[in-house]
Amino acid sequence: MPGFHVAGLLPALIAAVVIGLLNATVGLFLKIITIPLSILTLGIFLLVINGVMILVASALVPGFRVYGLGPAFWGAVVLALLGMLIRAIVKDA
Repeated sequence: MPGFHVAGLLPALIAAVVIGLLNATVGLFLKIITIPLSILTLGIFLLVINGVMILVASALVPGFRVYGLGPAFWGAVVLALLGMLIRAIVKDA
């Protein structure tokens, strides 16, 4: 994906864990305090918050870089779509 650079499998796995932890802690707090803005934007702002969590993970994990909020936003969109797909597959199994 343009705007992303991953130096290998280990940084990718560490980034996945860091993004998960950030979304479970800081991301959850941000989502709760921005509920009115999320309602106003019909949920699009939640993708912005997830994009910011990806950017923070990029700053914390060596070997994982995201070059700007635009690529981070689209990364959040891809993660949301993959999550929907996985939930649909697991639900049918």
